[in-house]
Amino acid sequence: MRNIYAILILALAIVGCSDDFLDTSPESSLAKENFFNSESDLQLYINGLHSLPGVGLYLGDQGTDDMATTGAVEIKNMMIGNPSAENISAGWTWTRLRNINFFLENFEKADEDESTKNHFEGVARYYRAEFYFNKVKRFSDVPWYSTTLSPGDEELFKPRDQRTLVVDSLMNDIQFASQNIREDVAYGNINRWMALFLQARIALYEGTFRKYHPELGLEGTANTYLEIAHNAAKELMDSGNFSLHNTGNPESDYGTLFQSEDLSGISEAMLVNVYDVDKNKNSGIWHVFGDYEQSPSKALINSYLMTDGSRFTDQPNAGAMTYVEEFQNRDPRLSQTFVPPGYILAGSDSPYVQVLNKNFTGYHQQKGYNNTTEDAGVDIAVYRYAEMLLTFAEAKAELGSLTQADLDMSINLLRARAGLPNMDLATANADIDPIMEDDFPNVSGSNRGVIYEIRRERRVEFAAESFRLNDVSRWNIGKILERIPEGMHFPGLGKYDMTGDGVEDISIIASTEDVPSPKEQNALGVELIYYKAGFFGDVAASLFLTNGTSGNMVTSTTTQRFEEPKFYYRPIPAHQVSLNPQLKQIMGW
Repeated sequence: MRNIYAILILALAIVGCSDDFLDTSPESSLAKENFFNSESDLQLYINGLHSLPGVGLYLGDQGTDDMATTGAVEIKNMMIGNPSAENISAGWTWTRLRNINFFLENFEKADEDESTKNHFEGVARYYRAEFYFNKVKRFSDVPWYSTTLSPGDEELFKPRDQRTLVVDSLMNDIQFASQNIREDVAYGNINRWMALFLQARIALYEGTFRKYHPELGLEGTANTYLEIAHNAAKELMDSGNFSLHNTGNPESDYGTLFQSEDLSGISEAMLVNVYDVDKNKNSGIWHVFGDYEQSPSKALINSYLMTDGSRFTDQPNAGAMTYVEEFQNRDPRLSQTFVPPGYILAGSDSPYVQVLNKNFTGYHQQKGYNNTTEDAGVDIAVYRYAEMLLTFAEAKAELGSLTQADLDMSINLLRARAGLPNMDLATANADIDPIMEDDFPNVSGSNRGVIYEIRRERRVEFAAESFRLNDVSRWNIGKILERIPEGMHFPGLGKYDMTGDGVEDISIIASTEDVPSPKEQNALGVELIYYKAGFFGDVAASLFLTNGTSGNMVTSTTTQRFEEPKFYYRPIPAHQVSLNPQLKQIMGW
């Protein structure tokens, strides 16, 4: 009997043997003749294309205003260095596209009915739309290739195609996918609703990007995509197949989505990267908790509302509150995303005391962390129904057609899960947050207040889920990334309770002082943890504060510069331009 796995490996090796498809040799006719003959062949090949993000999804906001980082992430390096096409070389890879196009050129020879072949064509075109969406976000104009090419083909050396052509083409792909992919597929695979989800995500991104980026000159076409986003999200909402995970426990329902080894019973988790114990899949959870490379910013912490729906930043002395104080009476999502005072680590009998390290904010992330003594990972909710509710509301707000009923069927469902009061359309537009007005100076009109609040809701709901950089980009607010993230506030030297039990846990002394020996003990008989405070760069200090002996924790003092509109795009790597001189750089690169 034919070894189908060996044949698939041969086929994929032939079409994917190079990092750059320009260097790939022609496919073997033998591989084609022995494959693509049945539904099982098609399924096996499509399985080879299946790729979902893992725990890295919870690390993708590094370098934004939401997350300080010590890592060498691209956007941070761009803002503090001298970026060029010579030192920014990522992203210009095409092997995956070649694999997708190879399938699309050969699947029809399978002896199956049209609906079966349309399903698999739809899945492949879903992957191609996803592939090109990522390319457009990074480069804007890119060459569109719908066939596999061989060395010497003239089309290999064509210039970039315009963004409009590429987006129209990928939208045709995702439209076909949303109409032809089956609804009933194996758990964790792409079905019709996932295609509709991706269609809404792409359309919202493109619609808002065109609206807020005048350098493209495409503002007049923005509403077309916002309508697509609204319609796709509404169709998902109307299907009745999905709902928010809400058992009536606002203190835990949200967090369940990010700390579970099994999301199969939660309909909000529409597309799941399944944790596999045997394969140790998604088990890198230790990268999420504590001071691995990233730590949440005070600006992000401040964006969470109070439990009564009022703004935290309107509270008296909000800017001078300590860690324990600022976590009190807040949107419950705050304490389910980041480590709150009193957090108990598995295997411990006492509350966890934050570790305050240099270059970090003091806050720790728990989203994506499975608090267990076992080396166990988590299922990753790659697509969440919550995103469709936010997409629906944002698209309608940007179109100027948002109603209170729209808010009630979208944003207010999210707020209800968190136990917060409803968002009121009239109030949101009348009572505008001055901080958000400063953050989003390019939003105008009578609807701007509710747009601000929808953006707040998106920031909070998707904190630490790799949304922030894309949102900053499409809203054209890159200058906000110049703000260096700061951390916890300490009003001065002295002892502080870090667990909320009223007992002091740490002692902050001046960098010129010596840690006493023996160390002082607190009321529980536990030695205090000592930190020496000083200005950033003080070699004797173990804690950097804005005023040396008081203020917010400082993560960096290096000036960050975001060049507009240039940094919303990336250059084609210089060596690729050398291979194909028709690939011209854009936006000042």
